[in-house]
Amino acid sequence: MTAHAHPPFDVELEPALDAAPAYFTTLEPNGIADFRAATARPPSLNDLIAGRPVEVTDHTVTGYDGGEITVTVLQRSDHQKGAAGPGIYLIHGGGMVGGSRWSVAPMLVEWVLAYDAVAAAVEFRLAPDFPDPVPVEDCYAGLEWFTGRADEFGFDPRRLLIGGQSAGGGLSAGTTLLARDRGRPMPAALLLMWPMLDDRNETISARQIDGVGIWDRTSNQTGWTALLGDRRGTADVSIYAAPARATDLSGLPPAYIEAGSAEVFRDEAVAFASRIWEVGGSAELHIWAGGFHGFQTIVPTAALSQRAVQTRESWVRRVLSGG
Repeated sequence: MTAHAHPPFDVELEPALDAAPAYFTTLEPNGIADFRAATARPPSLNDLIAGRPVEVTDHTVTGYDGGEITVTVLQRSDHQKGAAGPGIYLIHGGGMVGGSRWSVAPMLVEWVLAYDAVAAAVEFRLAPDFPDPVPVEDCYAGLEWFTGRADEFGFDPRRLLIGGQSAGGGLSAGTTLLARDRGRPMPAALLLMWPMLDDRNETISARQIDGVGIWDRTSNQTGWTALLGDRRGTADVSIYAAPARATDLSGLPPAYIEAGSAEVFRDEAVAFASRIWEVGGSAELHIWAGGFHGFQTIVPTAALSQRAVQTRESWVRRVLSGG
């Protein structure tokens, strides 16, 4: 055993690793195009909605430095006028270099129906074509646009949940820090699902998950370098790009933070929760034993995945319905 031997994978999850494409384990810069193509495939909205009362509209929004981004809004087609339910703003994952807003659509459809929520998913521009600060500023611009139209869409901006998966988790934290430091209203809750927070890539878990699992240390370096270039790992990185660098996490909304024990992001997730607690903030932290990166979506039928999703859904239900 070496000091950096990886934690064991859950026995029900581990077979999925053999079927994963190589770039899902180790992403090199020359694999970004293939990774992007694989992660951009949208699910069928017709299949997701399946005749249920959900209305989907795309909106062109001005992002960072005048560029155009798309924000997709989902709401119940039978939403009662004058009823102001919760709002949801989700940011997709993809290591800063891939993915699309459609990857969070399955979750949003269910929450729109369950909580009479109005939900938005932002298509931020991707690195390396659009390096920092474009992605986080695009996400911030989308949030400002969405909350500024709360009356139009019929949701209560004081009951807004912001969150995301992987890179989307890091961007959610960065967007919330931007809102805090620019004096904007805080979301009511922050949902960080296996979040990508630390460009330095030097934690024990980053060293353990090297050549194994999903999104290993090399992948992490590829994603962060695409975003930050030569600044990666230096002092010239903002807390909005890499929220793990924030020394003051006061003023953040109550957070739910989750990761697997066998993924790169484990230790930065624990550290982020700890810094919220240090300043008297609220954070619910779950590290799922044997989980690799994104196991909940990759093997949704596994017992560990179902337990993790049920635990997260319980928190979301408390946040969005107050019960």
